[in-house]
Formats: sequence, structure tokens, C-alpha cells
Amino acid sequence: MDFDKITTEFRRLALLAGHQIMQIYQADDFEVETKSDNSPVTKADQAADKVISDGLRQQFPDIPLVTEEQAASHNVDANTFIIVDPLDGTKEFIKRRGDFTVNIALVQDGIPTRGVVYAPARGRLFYTVSENITVEEIGPHDLMQVGELKTLSVSTPDNAALMVVASKSHRDADTDQYISRYNVKDMTSAGSSLKFCLIATGEADLYPRLGPTMEWDTAAGHAVLTGAGGHVVRFDDHQPLEYGKEGFKNPFFIAYAPGVKLWSE
Repeated sequence: MDFDKITTEFRRLALLAGHQIMQIYQADDFEVETKSDNSPVTKADQAADKVISDGLRQQFPDIPLVTEEQAASHNVDANTFIIVDPLDGTKEFIKRRGDFTVNIALVQDGIPTRGVVYAPARGRLFYTVSENITVEEIGPHDLMQVGELKTLSVSTPDNAALMVVASKSHRDADTDQYISRYNVKDMTSAGSSLKFCLIATGEADLYPRLGPTMEWDTAAGHAVLTGAGGHVVRFDDHQPLEYGKEGFKNPFFIAYAPGVKLWSE
């Protein structure tokens, strides 16, 4: 498999999709529809999905594609596949809070091995350049010319003063109760897959998710965090979170920097 091509194309398509998203985001108004699962969708989701899926099918016709916005793609049954959330954090997008991302990841044998997370409104771009190296590309983000790259590494956590990141739109009492078991120095709220990236950069140590997510929500951020030395495990048994599950549904999970002493029942 040509991993250099995968890195190049994932980056390029994420930037193209981000441009499409920002054109709609910066408009005076945009229409919000409701999908069959009662989640919101906008023209930005649909435009970004078309750019990414068309590009991936052209460049990687032999790799199955799973994308949130195309229900027919959810029937993929393969060990290797590409999985996409063209606009992760639609609620943040609708509220114009900026914490939304473009997520593209390659999954191999249940593991996200390559991924890109682009937050166009924040001007932040994270991606894997190998299975064990993640970078943040410093803007401006040119479509053809790669900018300055900063290699990322998770922090060395202080269990007496942890930095915790949690969801903006999906925070609940169970999550707060779980976090209360730790010695927390500071709490940050962030939307979408940016939470994984904040651990990858060392800006946070721990991200627990006690709520429903889909694999397209997490795969790219998971890959980014793994490349920076972090881990993502199931909440119930602390075993590695795997991909290609039935219906692409995730269990509750915890993302963290090594050294965090995870609380368990």
C-alpha cells in the first residue's frame, strides 16, 4: 500500500472539504435538515462528503469506503477500509462555535493506522505521516505545498493535576461523575475529534466518552493520537478500541496519555 500517497491525498481532500465547509459557514444563513436518526445535517456536510468520497474513490478504487453521509457505504465488511466523517461536529457548526472537523482515516485489521483531522475554522491541521508519527502542520495550509510540520507527542501527565477535555455538546452527569474520581487541574471543553488532538499535542491528558459515537467520529482522531503516543481503550474493560464493528457503533471509551492512572470499577 502506498502510504505516502494516502497521506498526500487525505491531506488534500481534507483541505478541499474544509474550503467547501467554510464557504457555507461564512454565509449569512444556511439550511439545517434532520436525518432519519434525528441528527442534523447541512449543505456543508453534503458538499464535503461529495468532495472527499469522489476523490477517494478515484484515487483508491480498491479500498472500500465508509462515509457517514452515505448509508449504502455502511454495509462494508472488510479488514481494510477508509472511513470518513466529512463534517464532525455539525452541532458546533450550526451554532457557529468553530469546533468542527473533517475526519478521514485508514483502518487496517481493526486499527486506525493513518488519519487526518482538519479544523478549518480553527486553522488547525493534524495528520499521521507514518504509523507512529503525527504532525501538526502550521498554517497557512496551501493545497499543494506542505507547510511547516511540528511533530506531536503526548504530555507526561501528573496524576495529582490532570488536564481533562470533555465534549461541548454531549456532556452529561455520568461523565462528570467519572471525571470527579480524578485529581483535575483544569477542564477544557471541545467539540468533535479535536479532543483527541488536544491530547496528541499535550494540551490535555484525558478524554472520557460515556455516550454513543460512531467509528467515523473517532477513527481519524484515534489515529492522530496513537501516532503521538496516546491510547484509546474501551471504557468497560480498558482493552484497545477496535474498528469494523457491527453497524460501526462504538462502546464508551477513554482516550488518554500513557501515565494516566485510569480509574476502574
